[in-house]
Amino acid sequence: MTSEGNGSTLAEVTDGVHAWVQPDGTWWVNNAGFVHHDDAILLVDTCATKNRTSALLAAASKATRDAPIKWAVNTHQHGDHTYGNGLLPGSTVLIGHENMRAGLRDDPIFDACPPIWTPVPDWGVERRRLPELVFESTLTVHLGDLRVDLHHPGHPAHTSGDVIVHVPGKQVLFAGDLLFNGLTPMLLMGSVDGARRALEWIASFEPRHIVPGHGPVIGSSELDRVLAEHDRYYRLVAATAAEGLTRGLSPLDAARNCDLGEFTGWADAERLVLNVHKAYADHRGAEVDLVAAFSDAMTWHGGQLPTTV
Repeated sequence: MTSEGNGSTLAEVTDGVHAWVQPDGTWWVNNAGFVHHDDAILLVDTCATKNRTSALLAAASKATRDAPIKWAVNTHQHGDHTYGNGLLPGSTVLIGHENMRAGLRDDPIFDACPPIWTPVPDWGVERRRLPELVFESTLTVHLGDLRVDLHHPGHPAHTSGDVIVHVPGKQVLFAGDLLFNGLTPMLLMGSVDGARRALEWIASFEPRHIVPGHGPVIGSSELDRVLAEHDRYYRLVAATAAEGLTRGLSPLDAARNCDLGEFTGWADAERLVLNVHKAYADHRGAEVDLVAAFSDAMTWHGGQLPTTV
């Protein structure tokens, strides 16, 4: 494992597969990584800003002796995993789920970030780059004789366009934001029930090494614990929303009445409010009011949400 600045580390989780782990606990900071085989790279996600993405690309270049990034995959549409796409070489083929491409295309935050976060991020990236290659269910990429499988869970989870990157020959799985290790997940653009169902699906691949979208890399001996924690948290969100709806409470008041218990120490706890908003919207068959959801999250937090970008 090597430190690469900004507290980020590059770890070779197994031969030819690296995880780019950024110190998390605030917004707009993510994990990424890459697969290096047959003198080519498949990159998994970029970062939110020019500085962070440039550091990732420099680390990949150094670790692989300047191997070209032939392919890049976005695990979902959110800017912490995609805004750096515009810094990729023009020769790189960018891949994503069809819903992910549509979501990034229509994302207004790239053009003008609202003052929800402090400090307000400066992406430093001029061009919004969308995937050139999209798929609906499964796609396989071959790096020479190494197979890399891309899978969509078949339903909304973290978002409607989630992708995992599975390298069966290395027993590695990049989970994107279907897994957060040790901090609060966010479901505002996905589904509470769908996120729960995705847990068993992830386990079915029986990976030995799992790179989550946020938090430390997960070994096979830790996976059951991480999945169980997610399951309990999602059940807590669902129960909080159900009680709030029964009592006629607003999503904010329902979240205020929730005892986070074992999850009290998880960073970004205000995401509870966003998750309850999503559960309310799904119950009503409506779209989430994003402005109301983030306004309530800031009220619950006591001010703007922190970031370190």
